[in-house]
Amino acid sequence: MTITAERKAEVIKDNAQSDGDTGSPEVQVAILTERITNLTEHFKTHAKDNHSRRGLLMLVNKRRSLLDYLKRVDSDRYTALITKLGLRK
Repeated sequence: MTITAERKAEVIKDNAQSDGDTGSPEVQVAILTERITNLTEHFKTHAKDNHSRRGLLMLVNKRRSLLDYLKRVDSDRYTALITKLGLRK
């Protein structure tokens, strides 16, 4: 369910604005998207895992908040990010 350190480093490298960037909204949304994808796969075999489902909902809400912030601040970066990650809207 969690992402490995190597995969997380790869996601950070792919979405970083500059060298050493780990806190930009793009990086945070990409990491959350990776975790959400992993949890979605987990629920295909563990349908009754309601404790993890609550965590999934919190991750989705956090990602939505970050995307709303990014859209409010810089709509071009928002559009580029959702296109890159394949998200709706």
